[in-house]
Amino acid sequence: MLAGVMNELSAARTGAQAPAWRHLPALQQPAYPDEAALAGVVADLRRRPPLVFAGEVDSLRDLIAQASAGDAFVLMGGDCAESFAHNTADNIRLKVQTILQMAAVLTYGASTPVVKVGRMAGQYAKPRSSDTETRGDVTLPSFRGDSVNGHEFTPECRIPDPTRMLDAYLRSGTTLNLIRAFTMGGYADLREVHSWNRGFTANPAYKRFESFADEIDRAMRFMEAAGVDFDALRQVDFYAAHEALLLEYEDAMIREDSRSGRLYDTSAHMLWVGERTREADGAHVAILAGVHNPVGVKVGPTTSPDDIARLMDRLNPDGVPGRLSLITRMGAGRIRQALPALVEAVRADGRPVTWITDPMHGNTITSDNGYKTRRFETILDEIRGFFEVHRALGTVPGGIHVELTGDDVTEVLGGGEHIDEAGLAEHYETLVDPRLNHQQSLEVAFEIAEMLKG
Repeated sequence: MLAGVMNELSAARTGAQAPAWRHLPALQQPAYPDEAALAGVVADLRRRPPLVFAGEVDSLRDLIAQASAGDAFVLMGGDCAESFAHNTADNIRLKVQTILQMAAVLTYGASTPVVKVGRMAGQYAKPRSSDTETRGDVTLPSFRGDSVNGHEFTPECRIPDPTRMLDAYLRSGTTLNLIRAFTMGGYADLREVHSWNRGFTANPAYKRFESFADEIDRAMRFMEAAGVDFDALRQVDFYAAHEALLLEYEDAMIREDSRSGRLYDTSAHMLWVGERTREADGAHVAILAGVHNPVGVKVGPTTSPDDIARLMDRLNPDGVPGRLSLITRMGAGRIRQALPALVEAVRADGRPVTWITDPMHGNTITSDNGYKTRRFETILDEIRGFFEVHRALGTVPGGIHVELTGDDVTEVLGGGEHIDEAGLAEHYETLVDPRLNHQQSLEVAFEIAEMLKG
């Protein structure tokens, strides 16, 4: 809740003893050439103000708890990897607009509140499958996101530079300020968002959703006739999340709440651990175990029930509702076989988790013309599989986590306007993974809304 009551936070965590995570295996960390420079940046970050506040974080945890019980639905969306170059007001506005439009449709489909979480304001680092990248005869360090090194394939750009974390902090702060302005200043007015969606369904490519939009339109007219105060619906709560990948950055952003004495990672309202760094005895899990934020863990098809049990023991031993979300990224061909055993194990354990589907990362392919891409129908199939498993077991599908942009990029194959392999080259802009464009994102929202209604 970017405009909630803010708990006062002390300047920074202090203490002579090194945090526990420093004694554990730390994967996917940059090899900084100058340790003194890194220490100076970390010290600088520790003195800087928090980006989010304890009261906001606690509100999000309560909402995620509602989603675990089926009384809300979580929508997480944003860039695969934010870039400094695209950190502009227009890009931020379009992403916020896309998420608001999706949320309006999902709210009607689910008949429950939608928790809006942007994969924004901090998603500047990415894990990589290899430490190096080779082009021709040249091998350089892999691009790990703008908060680590540059995307340009030169020796100078690919050297990890700790001062980039300071830039990421500042850009995250300005992004949060813009989100506050957009969501609290009338831009999120439900009537305006609904009019945007009506424009979407007017496109012949999305004609099949017109009847659904008509239903929402009738509901809006009923609300108006019944005297609903639409002015009270001009503002929405909007939260920020990113992968807790750079341990030095996340540790530097931990603050103690002066009223409760609890520690919070103030770089975002919610943090998650990726599939490549989710070891229960690893540094990434350890750093999130020590903070009071709601946290997520990406789980893939190789995850076992024992893995889940150990993660629950580390991250939510007391079973606090809303504390832990399991974000499944199985792949459309495997989710129906791999997910049931995990869901049944969690149900047998009894501690609450919020199940969220990431239908993007398990479905990445390379096109014949060399582009890293995904197929829209495969993304939808994984979402359908996620809902099918939970409905068969009588458990709750709590949310969706997607990589998207508000721009008209051409990075994912298919969709109503049918991007083909030749079309990928028209507006392929991502620095790492392919994203749903604005129209594909709304198409996903309408499809999920129909699943939620069913």
